Amino acid sequence: MIFRTLAAALAAAFLASCASGGSIQSADALRSDSVAAANQTDVSPNYLIGPLDQLEVFVWRAPELSTKVAVRPDGRISTPLVEDMVAAGKTPTQLATDLEAELAEYVKSPEVSVIVSNFQSTFDQQVRVIGEAQKPIALPYQDGMTVLDVMVAVGGLTQYAAGNRSVLIRGVGEDRQSYRLRLDDLLRKGKIAANVPVLPGDVILIPESIF
Repeated sequence: MIFRTLAAALAAAFLASCASGGSIQSADALRSDSVAAANQTDVSPNYLIGPLDQLEVFVWRAPELSTKVAVRPDGRISTPLVEDMVAAGKTPTQLATDLEAELAEYVKSPEVSVIVSNFQSTFDQQVRVIGEAQKPIALPYQDGMTVLDVMVAVGGLTQYAAGNRSVLIRGVGEDRQSYRLRLDDLLRKGKIAANVPVLPGDVILIPESIF
């Protein structure tokens, strides 16, 4: 309850600062920004493994080499036959490819799959929800995630939420942009047009209704 109160106060303070001098862009601008950001790279943003993430490593037809392992604080992991490999900063697919290269010295044509079973990602790989959500939390970003996905994960809005006054914050410092979200329209009226993509590092602020 204390956390929710503080989060709501933070959301209200941010929205007040925007009203007094900052600008909040529309959902259409957010949609365009998300598409442009995705087009800057060859693929959509993917989850990057971080320290303390829990990984499941599967080596096809070699169960003795398959294992569950935690990424150490230094960003490395140790698996059977691979003592010390950097995992942090890689996608699961990249890590699987690197493990295959190492295991090729011992196993003919190894096929490795890596699954992140428990996320402990860094802030720049999370989408955070603050304010009047049922469960304000930080979620690991997943490829293709949208605002609707995020709101389902946090259990939706509280009865006190001013959903259509919600804001998505993207970027930091001088590059920070703020976009209006219409969460009441999306969640309570089923207007899918109000659904927009999110990106790693986004913060969603949901203020409390003044009534």
